[in-house]
Amino acid sequence: MAPPQKERTPFSDIDGLTAQMSEMVLAALTEMGRHPEIRRVRRTGFDALRPALGARLLDAGSGSGEVARRLAAEVGPRGEVIALDHSAAITAAAVSRHDNSNVEYVTGDVCALGLPGDCVDGVWCERVLQHVDDPDRAIAEMRRVTRPGGRICLIDTDWDSLAFDGVPRALQDTVLGYVNRHFTPPYRDMGRTLRRRLVAAGVTGLTATPVTMLFGSPDSAAVVLPMVNPRVPEDAWRTPPGLRDEWLAHVEAAGARGDFLAVLTIWVVAGSV
Repeated sequence: MAPPQKERTPFSDIDGLTAQMSEMVLAALTEMGRHPEIRRVRRTGFDALRPALGARLLDAGSGSGEVARRLAAEVGPRGEVIALDHSAAITAAAVSRHDNSNVEYVTGDVCALGLPGDCVDGVWCERVLQHVDDPDRAIAEMRRVTRPGGRICLIDTDWDSLAFDGVPRALQDTVLGYVNRHFTPPYRDMGRTLRRRLVAAGVTGLTATPVTMLFGSPDSAAVVLPMVNPRVPEDAWRTPPGLRDEWLAHVEAAGARGDFLAVLTIWVVAGSV
């Protein structure tokens, strides 16, 4: 479902992108999945989901499928993972990377899953709800398809927690004022709201863990933060002439001095149906 704004991030409508931009988004997803800080977030999520041998799981918003394949290894040969993503292009890329694990790749909508009720033992949903039109509807769907006693693990970003050091504060505020409309999603505070949303959905035994990612260099930060990534096309910034280059020059200088810092918190919230 489309986010409730005209300025959308590329991750919101991958199939609507040009072939070049679609390839860039896929490459970004792959690179993010390899980043040590994203891996740290995912380890926290695996511990919270607690996938059991033989379980049937749903990865709602599965991207290129790396988490689904990891979950398939956790549940073993008698288990199964349904890897569902809204993008047909990304689903095709996931299929091309299949490793013969017990993963079924499907295209679908997290807000209308098209699965029978009580059909999975657990749901993983990572950095998806920030992009959808109605996150509470999506959560209701995840709860509907999860069997009693099953687990739901939601992982999402609190973009309002993003902070930098080593660069001029006024310049940072000016740049973010422009790029937040299309580099960050409509639900910028999704991470911190996950617990409340699961409470409202009737999910119990909740744990909520904030994982603050730390990026000590521009190169490390650029994997996750598009506003410090010089490879993002200039026309995507939509900033006044010269502002992007001034910002990136300060970022590069902070990296050269060794005092660049960026922090961003992702929340991992899980509970039982």
